[in-house]
Amino acid sequence: MMKIVIIKNQSKRLNSFIDWLIHMFGYALVLIAVSLIFKKTIYIDDSYFGFWGLVSAILIYVLNKTIKPILVWLTLPITGLTLGLFYPFINVFILNIVDFILGSHFEIGGILMSFVVAICISIMNLLMSALIIEPILRRNS
Repeated sequence: MMKIVIIKNQSKRLNSFIDWLIHMFGYALVLIAVSLIFKKTIYIDDSYFGFWGLVSAILIYVLNKTIKPILVWLTLPITGLTLGLFYPFINVFILNIVDFILGSHFEIGGILMSFVVAICISIMNLLMSALIIEPILRRNS
């Protein structure tokens, strides 16, 4: 006797390269837009045809995939006590790490500007998920 098992609630995922490409485009778009709007408070070196903007987007993506889950786990009690209001500060911390790593090629002036960029990146992540990634996954099902 042969049994066939069908798993209905299996979550679908996007190809990791396509996911990476979509997020790189989104991060680069947000960083360029914010640096053009707030010219005096955020600076991205535009030498080498935007190479440093791409490097900063890659660093933000890598840090979001590696360090952010650890930071979320470590700050879970604080986030719970503040009812989730501390969560954006994790993105601020990641942006400040990128600022430290890239030195003079990527500079954010002040904690308020880091907070504005972190909120823009969070909104971009929500919009990318809702408008691009989920329709692709629904179409392929």
